[in-house]
Amino acid sequence: MPSSAVPRSNEVEPVVIDTSKACIARVYDAFLNGKDNYEIDREVLRRVQQVSPEAMRLGRDNRDFLIRVTRFIASQTGITQFIDCGSGLPTAENTHQVAQRIQPDARVVYIDNDPVVLAHGRALIEENDQTHFSAADIFQPDRVINDKIVRRYFDFSQPIALFQLGTLHHYDGERSPQSIMAEYIDALPSGSYVAISHFFDPETDPELSQLARKAEQAFLHSPMGTGRFRTRAEIEGMFPGLELVEPGLVRCVDWWPDGPHLKPLDPIQYCIAGAVGCKP
Repeated sequence: MPSSAVPRSNEVEPVVIDTSKACIARVYDAFLNGKDNYEIDREVLRRVQQVSPEAMRLGRDNRDFLIRVTRFIASQTGITQFIDCGSGLPTAENTHQVAQRIQPDARVVYIDNDPVVLAHGRALIEENDQTHFSAADIFQPDRVINDKIVRRYFDFSQPIALFQLGTLHHYDGERSPQSIMAEYIDALPSGSYVAISHFFDPETDPELSQLARKAEQAFLHSPMGTGRFRTRAEIEGMFPGLELVEPGLVRCVDWWPDGPHLKPLDPIQYCIAGAVGCKP
């Protein structure tokens, strides 16, 4: 089949968008002050803002972490294959834009089964031949790793960068997120990098830990229904067998920032953490 005839994303059945239920991608869009969200999604933001008026920092810090991690991997590791799990709605500085600015031959596959994300994403990549979408379930590693889009465009004899940014705290299935990540990591080639960001319970600080638990309850009892704040040990357990890049697991805002913090952090910024690990 000629390359021009190769589908660049999985075909999915048309899905009616239910605007009476909150959607993770649209809620994050609301946290980023985007326009692709509905009243039910903004209600989640308002619930969390009742606990922390600066709650939108969770979305912003997560996005900035993604940008810096992508820039690091593209510029320092030579990796040109990126799997972005739970990509969310397109916004400024998406993974492929950051990576391809540094590595023009970088290939990115976004994995997201939200019909709104797929519709927006397919429109976004119409003019980018090295960016693709798949509707696989990010919490089923075997399906992602063996997905036909992933396998068509990626060489598994070469290192891959895998992102689970702002996703695992919304998983509410029977498996542990640690076991999900262990399966992903086992399937990746040596030299691959894994980046994770996650809602964080700074349990050594009682006041901040209480804030995290209140925010967790706000998420769980909102129209979203998910949003777990996990401890350092729980999040570090999602990197089995990996060597963490310095400075290890830290607040997202503290992972190789672009400059010194001239203003004090908002308390909620202590409640989202991230790390990057390399597979030996």
